[in-house]
Amino acid sequence: MTDHALRLLRQNAHLAELAAFPFDFDLDRADHCEPVRLASGGPLLPVAGDGTGGTYFVCADGSVLYAGSEGAAGIIGSSVDEALEILVGLPGWRDHLDLSPSDGPEKILAAVRETEDEFREDYGLDEARPELRAALGLPERSPVELIGMLHTALLRTEPDFLLLNAEEGGAYDLLDRHPRPPLREPVLAKGRTDLAALRAGDRTVWDAVAADPVRRRLALRAAQFDRADGDLELLRHLLRHETESSMTDELRLAAVLVGLRGHTEDLPLLHEVRETDFDTACGLGGMPGPDADGAELREWARELDESLFGTDPSDEPLFTWTELAADQGLTELARVALIRRLDEIELDQDLLRLPSAPKALDPSPLRTLAHEFEQLGDRVQALRAQCLYASLRDTVGDRVSARLTQARLERETGQLADATRTLAALRGILAAPADDSLRQWQGTNLGRFIAEEHYALTRALADADLTEEARAALAAAEEIRGRLTGAAATAVREPAEEVAEQVRDFS
Repeated sequence: MTDHALRLLRQNAHLAELAAFPFDFDLDRADHCEPVRLASGGPLLPVAGDGTGGTYFVCADGSVLYAGSEGAAGIIGSSVDEALEILVGLPGWRDHLDLSPSDGPEKILAAVRETEDEFREDYGLDEARPELRAALGLPERSPVELIGMLHTALLRTEPDFLLLNAEEGGAYDLLDRHPRPPLREPVLAKGRTDLAALRAGDRTVWDAVAADPVRRRLALRAAQFDRADGDLELLRHLLRHETESSMTDELRLAAVLVGLRGHTEDLPLLHEVRETDFDTACGLGGMPGPDADGAELREWARELDESLFGTDPSDEPLFTWTELAADQGLTELARVALIRRLDEIELDQDLLRLPSAPKALDPSPLRTLAHEFEQLGDRVQALRAQCLYASLRDTVGDRVSARLTQARLERETGQLADATRTLAALRGILAAPADDSLRQWQGTNLGRFIAEEHYALTRALADADLTEEARAALAAAEEIRGRLTGAAATAVREPAEEVAEQVRDFS
């Protein structure tokens, strides 16, 4: 980490004053306006602030993240030294966030000149800048070079440096409006490389790609959007191996891509694949019989292609790309996309509370978001999605199931008081159901899961030495257990006895 300039500022009050005025890097303003954290979980060290309420943070790799008071943030330098080069060389840098090297020197110089002329009316810029540069050992660079450095830094903000409100979980906007490649581009990159190698005919590559579930899925997705007449044999090869993963979207895709050719000699293979297991048989339902002609095969494949796949990657659901990103270890790329989507849904929900709101929000993406966040190991964001999902459920059955998951996530994230309240609300729903969607819940797996979560919360409260709360939770758990019947009651007997014994040890 390069922090030479920061150490000099901390050691020299005069230099610190110059940095604060006129360059608005004030060591005495390092307190941000609200609690924040990086989505990635990386450390953040506030080192300075500015007169607008913004804060400069140093990240683990030395990069400087600037967070404004209005909810936008971005990387502005790979180190404090580099950030100070930009701040000193471009004192109006906030007005130049959307400039890039592609704008050309003439436009960049004109914009910087206009801003600096305004500065000169109020500040001793031409005296302070060379003094601070010399004292800190900062090189003198042209505005064009500095804009290039700032542009490069800003583009590094996502995925690794996405800033969140630590309490609410929502993401800060980007500081700039520079275009970024859509998620599908980095996700598909390896698949496109493998597809090109498969087309080259190297059987070693064929076997390596086919044997690797992730590479196989990516190659099939690449083939979905780049279809070639000569791909049939490699598609057959990938299809045979995709059965090892049972029913996946990519298995259905491979079957469709093969079926679109309309070759009746592929029907035995397709039927063999269809009979892999029950899930695959359901997923490939409607397939024409073994005596079908080529036109029937093509029509079956065409209908599935039009309804589920197609050739435009922008039509694919977000979750296609986040799942494939996570499969490749591109965790932060997936996390950023999911958080941004959740933010959009929360905003939509806020807008729908207005009197003129035209319709209700579809809650189904929230359930998937909660699941995807859990798959990434981000229970905090999963809980955020699940709370909103639970608030939108209508029937008793849906509300109880959603609250049960919410309580589990609250418990797993250490929010035991919240989990206690959520389970109390759940019991209230069961006590006075508004519909009959949960008839005979006492003898179902849902009843078992409700009881098990009560006992799990009791154990967590006991482990946290919250004695009275644990006893209250145990009483509620025993009341639920007393209402269970059949296999549901039998299934919770052992955990109930273990937790009851643990709580009795407090006496």
